Amino acid sequence: MSDIFNTKLGRRGVLAGGIAGASMLAMPSVLRAQDKSLKVGVYGGYFKTSFDKNIFADFTKATGIAVESVAEPTGEAWLVQLEQAAKAGAAPADVSMMSQVAMLKGQSTNLWAPLDMAKIPNSKNLIERFVNKYPDGKVAGIGAVSWYITLVSNTDVFKTAPTSWADMWAKDKADKLGLLALVSNSFLLEVAAKTFMGGTKALDTDEGIIKALEKLAELKPNVRLWYRDEAQFEQALKSGEIPMGQYYHDVTGLAAADGNPVRSTFPKEGGIQDSGCWALSRASKKTEEAHTFINYMCQPAIQAILSRKVGTSPTVQRSLLDLSDKEFASVSSDIEPIIPRYDLYQTKSDFLNQKWTEMIAG
Repeated sequence: MSDIFNTKLGRRGVLAGGIAGASMLAMPSVLRAQDKSLKVGVYGGYFKTSFDKNIFADFTKATGIAVESVAEPTGEAWLVQLEQAAKAGAAPADVSMMSQVAMLKGQSTNLWAPLDMAKIPNSKNLIERFVNKYPDGKVAGIGAVSWYITLVSNTDVFKTAPTSWADMWAKDKADKLGLLALVSNSFLLEVAAKTFMGGTKALDTDEGIIKALEKLAELKPNVRLWYRDEAQFEQALKSGEIPMGQYYHDVTGLAAADGNPVRSTFPKEGGIQDSGCWALSRASKKTEEAHTFINYMCQPAIQAILSRKVGTSPTVQRSLLDLSDKEFASVSSDIEPIIPRYDLYQTKSDFLNQKWTEMIAG
């Protein structure tokens, strides 16, 4: 089971800009050398292996385009590599899976070649928020995968499932919470805004951000662990040592299926939905192949395979999927999600980190 946990978490560590292990910097693997080919950057370890096995081989069979999968280092490091290579007219990967903040940073330098939606007819299947656009409306990226951070709890300690993120503020949760340590990966600002301030638009102003931080500061007596090491919190959750907190829905479900006394709850305010995009480097010479690939990945059948094999939440509309209710619930929810304010982590990064340190982490 521990292997599943470690490998599941690898993709998110990379997306969130975590430390890349040596395995993530491995040499690309070529499935088959053919006339038509495409380099695709994906997160390393289990994630890349799963794509090689369950997605890329079938894509090659269907299209005749050979895929060379490239294990990306951390989100920021890969962005820098793509930027530097593009200036030299080179592309370490034609298409890459990028975090939303990296997408915005790449937009600022026009790193991403605008996508021709006429060549991606399957994009009609997507949930609208998974189409990433430049300010002028041109499409910069297409939703590749998504996943949820939810409110998790130990069923031995808390017999009744929580119903709201507000439950974390209750007096009986003193010294019982495990929360992600960074402002940029916990998305607790958005949780506070959605739960207590009418929605994430409340974060449009510095005053609103401070108000959300003041609300989060009220949580500090309830927090046992601000965690960076996900495995540390996972073990403490399973043992009941830290019986509540925020964690990944799919991984918690795996732990429960393995017999551990844990549950994942989508609060009434929604789980936090994070995601990654397919983006095409402006230096790529494989524009046609890239559009074929992205169009292929937007098929409901492919998104269903990803949910079953990789544990990601679909980026296409649920009505188009053949996932059973149980399969869908294992990776997603019909409750409207909390969408992170990625724009703030790009434009107000220094301000947010400073205030987070002063008011929360200090």
